[in-house]
Amino acid sequence: MARLSASRQPRKQRRAYFQAPLHVRQKLMSAPLSPELREKYGVRSLPVRAGDKVKVMRGDFRGHEGKVVKVDLRRYRIYVDGVTIKRSDGTPVFRPLHPSKVMIVELDLSDPWRRRILERRGGRVGEEAPAASPEPQSGAQG
Repeated sequence: MARLSASRQPRKQRRAYFQAPLHVRQKLMSAPLSPELREKYGVRSLPVRAGDKVKVMRGDFRGHEGKVVKVDLRRYRIYVDGVTIKRSDGTPVFRPLHPSKVMIVELDLSDPWRRRILERRGGRVGEEAPAASPEPQSGAQG
């Protein structure tokens, strides 16, 4: 994980992590993209949002795919459709997952701001993947 504060002391890193403001917490809720999405958009990871389809990579629910129902910034956890456990009285409840333990399989691009983020970071949102043959370069090389 990237450093949150200028200090390298674990104590101060933990303090910065648990006292982080919401705009910083949103970025800490990032998950890696699937190899197909990584190739398509030229981006390695993005913050998880409700509506994204994710695949669980670790734990008891490994391999399960589902939509993100809720993102809890306060607890640094996400809730995925179908990832539930039963309470002692039998009622099902969502199992909280950390976003680093999932992989984004399908992005929810209904928000234009998210499209702008992808364009800014990767530059390949509206276009197809680059062609195999590169274009000839003109001008002096130096």
